[in-house]
Amino acid sequence: MRVIIILLGCYLLSACTSIPGIDYITGKSEQQAGLAQSVNQYVQVADVQTMQTQNAAPSSSPNGTVDAFGSMERPNMIGSTPGAFKSLPLTRHVGFYVRNMAQDLVGNMEYVTERTPVAVTNFSLIDSNLKETNLLGQQMAESFVHEFHKFRMPVVEFKATQFIRVTETGDYVLSRDFLDLNNSTPIQYVLTGTMTKHQGGYIVNARMLGMESKVVVASAQSFIPFYVVDALIPSESSRQNEVIDGVRIIQGE
Repeated sequence: MRVIIILLGCYLLSACTSIPGIDYITGKSEQQAGLAQSVNQYVQVADVQTMQTQNAAPSSSPNGTVDAFGSMERPNMIGSTPGAFKSLPLTRHVGFYVRNMAQDLVGNMEYVTERTPVAVTNFSLIDSNLKETNLLGQQMAESFVHEFHKFRMPVVEFKATQFIRVTETGDYVLSRDFLDLNNSTPIQYVLTGTMTKHQGGYIVNARMLGMESKVVVASAQSFIPFYVVDALIPSESSRQNEVIDGVRIIQGE
């Protein structure tokens, strides 16, 4: 009987030693909890860094939104009214480039003085018969008249008539009808030039010529970007003559 009790006690002791202790179980649970907390903290830090990167990557620029690599994502457009101008916001217009060319012309100009009358004509498209222009060529001529007058050069407005035409739409003194103009206008030098379409804009060549000698007495060259040219909006009257399917449609009276 005593032997049976001793064997039973040994069996119970061996069974107790095979069961994990309370300290061991508690320690393992604490390690798992600490590991889970570390993972949560890492995920939170990664989320914060991702949000900061997303917020800092697109930076505001006058010409549009720039991504993290410095490339243009989407340009900021202005103008939401249908049919109105919608393009990049402008910081310079055609007059800025004309002003620089006028300074170059005056800087290398010869024979032209304060007493030599000067005329300014429209700039022609270089790949045409030199009798075609566009809104850019017309506006540059108007801007050159302004710039030359600032240099106190006597600019002759040869499109001015000797009368004022009063109509229902307005009162006018300028005309493009050669029958209304004076053929004996005193002009000694004339500013003219050509325009060449180029990737990204127009190459403009300006030159001052002697009316009799045809000698170039001054020259200048500039590049006008397309987004500056596109900012020139044609008037409704100039849109009447449209080209449809290769045929120019002219609105009659």
